[in-house]
Amino acid sequence: MEILAHRGFWRIPEEKNSSTAIFRAFENGFGIETDIRDYRGQLVISHNVAEEGALPAEEMFQAYVQFGKPGTLALNVKADGIQVLLEPLLEKYGIEKYFLFDMSVPELIVNDSRGLTYFTRHSDVEDSCVMYDRASGVWMDSFYDFHWLSVENMQKHIGAGKTICIVSPELHGQAHLETWNMLRENHMSDLDSVILCTDYPERAKEYFYGKD
Repeated sequence: MEILAHRGFWRIPEEKNSSTAIFRAFENGFGIETDIRDYRGQLVISHNVAEEGALPAEEMFQAYVQFGKPGTLALNVKADGIQVLLEPLLEKYGIEKYFLFDMSVPELIVNDSRGLTYFTRHSDVEDSCVMYDRASGVWMDSFYDFHWLSVENMQKHIGAGKTICIVSPELHGQAHLETWNMLRENHMSDLDSVILCTDYPERAKEYFYGKD
């Protein structure tokens, strides 16, 4: 199982999606989940509406390459029509281990037509997965029922040849250990087709794999 640092490896909330958190994640060997959108004709990292000073996505890609391309880049698409900005950067920096997710359905179709890698969604409020057969993987989230994330649900997608990315419950302010226990006890954490997106990447690494 791969561990992704949610909005980078931040130590205080103000560091989320900052160069400090993102570069720290890469330096420690983690891939990341982060948010991309456009701002004045440039692709930037920003969860909310972008403001002056948002981290340019190109700087993130540069750091990713400098640190040896550690892990997967899960790119949460926050605006439509950004392919024209994203595709040249993916090509320029040779980014292959990535996926786009959370885009609108029309944009999902555009990304599919352009051959971009994307994940569909499955959650306790989303029973069906849009364009499931064509998606490379499934972003698995829980908003209300944190027992919805079951071994059965995960195995169904893995059996269909999908990579799954699991949203760890602390991202929604919930306790995470029950989910982590379930992943470890059922050997889901032993699978290359499983990714865990967490606010606690260092803790997760120690919990699942022990201290270095």
